[in-house]
Amino acid sequence: MTQAPLPAETRIGHVHLRVSDLDRAIGFYRDLMGFELITRLGGEAAFLSAGGYHHHIGLNTWQSEGGGPPPPGSTGLYHFAINYPTRRDLAVALKRLLDAGVSIDGASDHVTHEAIYLHDPDRNGIELAWDRDPSEWPRTEDGSLTFARRRPLDFDGLLAELETPVSP
Repeated sequence: MTQAPLPAETRIGHVHLRVSDLDRAIGFYRDLMGFELITRLGGEAAFLSAGGYHHHIGLNTWQSEGGGPPPPGSTGLYHFAINYPTRRDLAVALKRLLDAGVSIDGASDHVTHEAIYLHDPDRNGIELAWDRDPSEWPRTEDGSLTFARRRPLDFDGLLAELETPVSP
């Protein structure tokens, strides 16, 4: 029996990560990534948000305080994506990370979206992304999307977005 597809408005609401050091993780997501600390549950958990949402990122040390990242070859989170509303917003995020000396692991222009990859201090994978308008997404004759995996990201073009004045 084929199930009806999910509504197009369906979204993944938040990610909740096990971390080894709560203060370090808060510092990364608040101070470097720009999320707002919404609430903290002592030294065990914290919830961060963009724009006043109840939380986009949950952090906890319930089963991971002082622990290390999963070893290569194990299952778990590959990465989660933070989607920015504009290309300029992605450029601002990239510049903030570069200015702080954060290492970027990779970047791609996937044709449907531009993506920058990095890891947080606990080695959780993060994708910073900006989606092109769906009308620009390449499709095959049957309507399937066409992705590009290894098309290089135009860093100069992305950072040039910062030179464009912001409209009121």
